[in-house]
Amino acid sequence: MPDTETSLATAPRPGDSYVQSFARGLAVIRSFDARAPQQTLTEVAQRTGLTRAGARRILLTLEGLGYVRSQGRHFGLTPKILDLGFAYLSSLPLWNLAEPVMEKLVEDVKESCSAAVLDGADIVYVLRVPTHKIMSINIGIGSRLPAACTSMGRTLLAELDEAALDDLLRRHPPQARTARTLTDVAALKAELARVRRQGWCVVDQELEEGLVSLSVAIRDRAGRAIAAMNVSGQAARTPAATMVERFLPRLQAAAAQIAQMLHAKA
Repeated sequence: MPDTETSLATAPRPGDSYVQSFARGLAVIRSFDARAPQQTLTEVAQRTGLTRAGARRILLTLEGLGYVRSQGRHFGLTPKILDLGFAYLSSLPLWNLAEPVMEKLVEDVKESCSAAVLDGADIVYVLRVPTHKIMSINIGIGSRLPAACTSMGRTLLAELDEAALDDLLRRHPPQARTARTLTDVAALKAELARVRRQGWCVVDQELEEGLVSLSVAIRDRAGRAIAAMNVSGQAARTPAATMVERFLPRLQAAAAQIAQMLHAKA
């Protein structure tokens, strides 16, 4: 469940630079997820920490704007909410440039390919070109996964300076997703240092049993990692060592091509 109650409690105080009602509206939107796609007014209030009256005003406002629909006592998001995410995607030329390159990579390697950015302790998927269904959960644009146990997440976490990384891991300790997940902070930091040195990351069944993923960074003109791109598949079909041997050069070439196109666009 989104930690909206905590975020509201720790948010800045209202003032010239902070609009509390807007923050509460975003909290209401974020309260809807795969586990709660339909909610009653009471449930929205409980998940956001708002009063029933406050939640009702926001829900009715969102309904009037077309972002929420009601059916009986239940409320749910409408497809129009995707406009908010697509505004982000369309504001950056990277994603328009990356998609055809990723599609060609998927055609070549016959494995799924995704791109993600780092948002706090999570990665957020911004592009995905699937082949077979390889995960038990549905992954699409906007999906969030813990950065610490994903290849794209580790690729991006490896770019953080030591102080920022220590602070993030203190506030968001790694959690076990499988028996293989690295949860020891010292071991995770050592792995991130290795990722930083070699320039790529492979994660073998730490997010989900049977899932292996290989990732590299997409870098801007200054060499900063602005996103990560991966190929992922079933460990039974493509073990981690095989994935690195067969796919790493093609993945690196695709990331370099996207970066070059982005530089030319800038």
